[in-house]
Amino acid sequence: MSSYDYVIVGAGSAGCILANRLTEDGRYRVLLIEAGGKDSSFWFKIPIGYAMSYYNPKVNWMYYSEPEAELGGRRVYVPRGKVQGGSGSINAMVYVRGAATDFDDWAAAGNSGWSYQDVLPVFKKLETHADGANDWHGDTGPIHVTPMRGGTHRITDAFLAACGELQLPVNHDFNGASIEGGGVYDINTRGGRRSHSSAEYLKPILARPNLTVERFVHVEQLAFDATGRAVGVEATRNGERLTFSARREVIVAAGAVGSPAILQRSGLGDGDVLKKAGVAVRRHLPAVGRNLQDHLCASFYYKSKIPTLNDTFSKFHHRMLMGLRYVLSGTGPFSMSVNQAGGFFRGKPEEPRPNIQLYFNPLSYRIPNTPKSGLTPEPYSGYLIAFNSCRPTSRGEIMIASPDSHASPKIMPHFLTTERDLDEVIQGSRLVRRIASAPAIASLTEAEISPGPQAESDEAFLDYFRANSGSIYHLCGTCMMGPDAETSVVDARLRVHGVPGLRVIDASIFPNVTAGNINAPTMMVAEKGAQMALEDARMEAAA
Repeated sequence: MSSYDYVIVGAGSAGCILANRLTEDGRYRVLLIEAGGKDSSFWFKIPIGYAMSYYNPKVNWMYYSEPEAELGGRRVYVPRGKVQGGSGSINAMVYVRGAATDFDDWAAAGNSGWSYQDVLPVFKKLETHADGANDWHGDTGPIHVTPMRGGTHRITDAFLAACGELQLPVNHDFNGASIEGGGVYDINTRGGRRSHSSAEYLKPILARPNLTVERFVHVEQLAFDATGRAVGVEATRNGERLTFSARREVIVAAGAVGSPAILQRSGLGDGDVLKKAGVAVRRHLPAVGRNLQDHLCASFYYKSKIPTLNDTFSKFHHRMLMGLRYVLSGTGPFSMSVNQAGGFFRGKPEEPRPNIQLYFNPLSYRIPNTPKSGLTPEPYSGYLIAFNSCRPTSRGEIMIASPDSHASPKIMPHFLTTERDLDEVIQGSRLVRRIASAPAIASLTEAEISPGPQAESDEAFLDYFRANSGSIYHLCGTCMMGPDAETSVVDARLRVHGVPGLRVIDASIFPNVTAGNINAPTMMVAEKGAQMALEDARMEAAA
């Protein structure tokens, strides 16, 4: 048995940050456990390379949901990173913190220290923004944030002009004073390469003598002493059984799917669910695996009168020229996210805050139905406008069905199970139509391919969304933070209720999903959670 001060389960967006901060002063021995391998491939570094990991079981858990009743019984694809860096190694890198009110809601739910004013300094600490430091941004943090302004496609610029024609707000910085409006997204890149927690927090410190990283290790369950304190983990690697002990704490950072599954396999969860799955109940924590939230998204497809990235990516010599440009200068489409622009809008004027997020993509492509298909452009000059609700009200759950740690947990998002979410589908559909009909972009558009002009009624929009929507991979909330052990899993310091020596620090602790992409707030949670763990350790030492 190997012994450490801290054992961190999961080297994803959160785990890499935790490993850095907990080893920083050299006082503590830290073990970081990862189920996958290194993210050393070139495709993890190049932004457009995320397409190569979309259906790659070597680096992707490739989960699917249970059949979703409100989506016609479809099973929704749920990719999750199974590699150093986690989902931060395979995502599209749009860098959005969320709305200020998202975090104020966290604090209002009984989580002291998590208001927007509390977390803003943490966001600033973790970033180096290309525009430099100001009231909203930092310039000394590990994660490099790059605006895509100035490099966008002509059809993207037409989309933004269309927003202006409709007198929709313009926003030059979604991570600034307000999230509302249309604009160009920031992405987390440095010199055209992915800037994520693995590259910026973990790789520079791999030689620290007080850090050990174990890869290709599959954690089966947590270990406890006679008092119920978490004291380590039980795991396997290539059939070999391993045990790692933690003198101070076990920190579970396995993500919104992995973290609740590990807790449940360890006997922490809803007693009835655990008994049904054949797991002995150690502590009845009914909220484990519940409160699942995600952004459900659908795209409207358009045929353009001018060339788009469809033309560029579909021709071999164009791809070679883009690749050469990227190698020589770190610029061009290979250095950017395909989601170039979008924004946060009110689907109706009376909405109290922006409730619809848009993505504008100067490349139109269909998500393949099978892993054998590639992410290929549509066979015409095209673009797409995708949308989702910022704060959906449907709540799902993730539950194990057996003690087998290699069996995928049952993912049940329960999408579109509230009237509010259905109404926002209609709001978002009509907002996309309005923008696409504005002269600036309508003049460059030959036709709406789908849903097509025949879709005009609320029912038609709902039918299209039910048949064509999918996860945009922002799963969170399944180990919810809150003050009540009946309705939440961790307290405001991310300690599991009633289980000493155990924390959860990742996107699963979100009380509510944030507006926008969730990788930035996940990294903020890790920075803040590491600080809390170290503060608590100092207080115990001084007692």
